[in-house]
Amino acid sequence: MALPIEDYAVIGDRRTAALVGTNGSIDWLCLPRFDSPACLAGLLGTPEHGHWQLVPEGVYSTERRYVGASAVLETTFTTADGVVRLTDLMPRGDGRADVVRRVSGVSGRVRMRHEWRIRLDYGAVHPWVRRHHLHGEDVIVAIAGPDQLVLRGPRLPRATDHSHNDEFEVGPGDDLVFTMTWLPSHVPLDDLHDLGDRVAQSIDEDEAWARSCREDLPHADLVRRSLLTLRLMTHEETGGIVAAPTTSLPEEIGGERNWDYRFCWLRDAALTITSLIDAGYTEEAMLWRAWLLRSVAGDPQDLQIMYAVDGARRLPEHELPHLPGYAGSLPVRIGNGAAVQKQHDVLGEVMDALDRVRTVRGTSDDEAWALQRALVDDLARHWQEPDHGIWEIRGEPRHFTHSRAMVWVAFDRAVRAVEVHGLPGPVEKWRRVRDEVHAEVLARGWNEEKGTFTQHYDTDEVDASLLVLPLVGFLPADDPRILGTIEAIERELMRDGLLLRYRTETGVDGLAGDEHPFLACSFWLVSAYALAGRVKDAHALFDRLAALANDVGLLAEEYDPVASRMTGNFPQAFSHLTLVQAALVLADAGPA
Repeated sequence: MALPIEDYAVIGDRRTAALVGTNGSIDWLCLPRFDSPACLAGLLGTPEHGHWQLVPEGVYSTERRYVGASAVLETTFTTADGVVRLTDLMPRGDGRADVVRRVSGVSGRVRMRHEWRIRLDYGAVHPWVRRHHLHGEDVIVAIAGPDQLVLRGPRLPRATDHSHNDEFEVGPGDDLVFTMTWLPSHVPLDDLHDLGDRVAQSIDEDEAWARSCREDLPHADLVRRSLLTLRLMTHEETGGIVAAPTTSLPEEIGGERNWDYRFCWLRDAALTITSLIDAGYTEEAMLWRAWLLRSVAGDPQDLQIMYAVDGARRLPEHELPHLPGYAGSLPVRIGNGAAVQKQHDVLGEVMDALDRVRTVRGTSDDEAWALQRALVDDLARHWQEPDHGIWEIRGEPRHFTHSRAMVWVAFDRAVRAVEVHGLPGPVEKWRRVRDEVHAEVLARGWNEEKGTFTQHYDTDEVDASLLVLPLVGFLPADDPRILGTIEAIERELMRDGLLLRYRTETGVDGLAGDEHPFLACSFWLVSAYALAGRVKDAHALFDRLAALANDVGLLAEEYDPVASRMTGNFPQAFSHLTLVQAALVLADAGPA
């Protein structure tokens, strides 16, 4: 059975990522891309579905860290006989997909166990495995269908029952470097060349990038780790940021709320742009912006809420019945049917992010503006239709208050583009629609009896997404209606000090089961508190949330405060980007 979610760390090469457990096992890896079929899928089943483990024999304790401000993971195992260190990374910049694992003796003599169990196509396919002698070096090659994996190292494990296993002893000063390289199966094996000391190079590259981060932030190290994690989950060529590098990690252990997050949501991309700019990364934000504009290009009516990392649109949802699921949570899904949903809030986030880019760069892109103008004009024709909302409900479409408020944002930022930046557009029409949307939300999204905005127009339920209203300027944060909404959300959605997205028992999402507090919502509450003048409460909640990050600063989608464990896909971009946003708001609000 896989480890608790918080016991994993992520490594990656900005094309794909792997999860490494505290037990030295890589239990999840898709090659060569985030959304490729997994070759190590034990995370969603058993070790039989693929894992790669280097671990001491017998009893050991574990400490781990990222080396400096990098994505190089260092795990230190301490046994009764000695100490050994495992360094894991995926080098970047060589145009290949490599995993490097270095075993180093620190003290004493430690007996290590090595198991390499490759299962292609999400654990369904046993590859054809054979040894080769390549340019004076013995290698192990696993091949099936389009995939070819090559294992190299100073001592290669031996084949036993569809696995490769070895045991060896490590003493002080010993260094054993193992590498696994993915190649298309039709490419003949040639000189794989020596990777050299990519550890030091990878650390230097990451730390140079991290130095640009603002330092005047609460929990600055955690904010920096969040930014590095967002960068790690961004495809270095296309600029698409995946919501998470995993699929089907459950929102409720044993439940059905298991989704594939290895795709790029426009909302997440836009919010990441905003976080990067505010944290001081203007140039880096342009990579995301370019992906966003390419992805939404075309007929405005064909706009999707998510795309593949290269902008591909077809993301059909399937179930994988051969996998037993994480902790028995079924079904295991690949693809995401929400790609075809209508979510009117998305264009609001996109327009807000691109407005922020124009403001900090002081220039406009005429071609990009033409696309944005077409999208806004199309929204003017369809904004009154119901949608599936920010939470991608699989129930009946509704007139969600958050969606309507973000429609207002879309038109407000379009008006700003004309009034502030001098871009051409039908500003009178956009002002009229903007004011109409605003008035409608105040009239139909507000419940006078309860003194709160509501989840949608046909309910008196609240929704944590309403906390976004003051963050985007829909109303001032100290407006009585916003204060009343914050109080209602605290009263109805707080579970052990953390926020649920909404009450699942209403059936609004069309799904069975429950879920746990959604971390991004609690970070929104931090920002709402700070803007509303409740700075002490904001700092206290931010400190509580910071303490939920695992030992290497990573967060999943949700947190179960009763069992004290993470749930949902991991690491989750939405959790990390809202952490960054909350830290920035707190820094501007001042001390508690």
